[in-house]
Amino acid sequence: MKQYLNQIIEGETLYREQTHEIMLGITRQQYNDCQIAALLMALQSRGVTVDELLGFRDGLLETGKRIDLGDESTLDIVGTGGDGKNTFNISTCSAFVIAGAGYRVTKHGNGASTSVSGASTVLEAHGAKFSADESVLRRSLEESGVCYFHAPLFAYGMKFVGPVRRAMGIPTCFNLLGPLVNPCQPRHSLHGTATQSQQRLYVRAHQKIGDNFGVVTSYDGYDEISLTSGFKLVTPNFEKVFTPKDLGLNYIEPKDIYGGESAAQAAEIFLSVLEGRSTEAQKSVILANAACGISIIDRNLSVEESIALCRESLDSGKALGCFKRFLQINS
Repeated sequence: MKQYLNQIIEGETLYREQTHEIMLGITRQQYNDCQIAALLMALQSRGVTVDELLGFRDGLLETGKRIDLGDESTLDIVGTGGDGKNTFNISTCSAFVIAGAGYRVTKHGNGASTSVSGASTVLEAHGAKFSADESVLRRSLEESGVCYFHAPLFAYGMKFVGPVRRAMGIPTCFNLLGPLVNPCQPRHSLHGTATQSQQRLYVRAHQKIGDNFGVVTSYDGYDEISLTSGFKLVTPNFEKVFTPKDLGLNYIEPKDIYGGESAAQAAEIFLSVLEGRSTEAQKSVILANAACGISIIDRNLSVEESIALCRESLDSGKALGCFKRFLQINS
């Protein structure tokens, strides 16, 4: 660790193999908390590189539990978090809308970090229980269109940096790792970032991974499509700026997608969208994110064309049906 810290102090970056080895060392408890904190602070101050991020990712995947779903063509839809906006559970709700439109979602998530309700929080609030049993996950995917990976059951290495991260109380490169360590490594992903610099980092990371991706950021700092501003989507095939009007939707206000003061309030908003009781603004933001996800997994459809599929998924009750079946299997 002393060698690695000296490299950073001298202005050098670490190789992917080095951060991979560091991650393995962390899981073997070879470093004390002060050393880990010094490393994370040094990387945060300078800015983590793509290879450094991917090395940590390699180590987390190697020491974690992997799930083999064979040749399933699935999508992960998740934001990096940390935008401090406390929205309701937009990507999780969008996953069931995508499933209702006939596509399969393998979603990775955790509890809340900067909001009152993370993906795991809202699913638990509705009675879901999490499993690492491959047979349960496969059944959930086949019958409801969605299977959910609760991160602590798979990314074992995260627990060894948890106390240090909590004590530091600031974002670190580990805040960016969650979406990249989905245990089934799906072919397709829609990842949201809170800043354009994070978006560039994620795009380069995905290019090295070699999967089919979309990385989105809203211009006013949301790590998903918020409809409170324009947003930028980058895929392997194009880079484009959208406005809500481009999707046939209206601009909305931050208060329209606020997640409430408690996990219970966020859970109620989530359910109201699926049940058709939500505000038009809440429904619209789900349509936008779900449509973007569909356009990634189905390259024959544009984001604009996918809006109609998502609207039908919600209005027909198919998205709600997928959620109900998901809860039957995962409870």
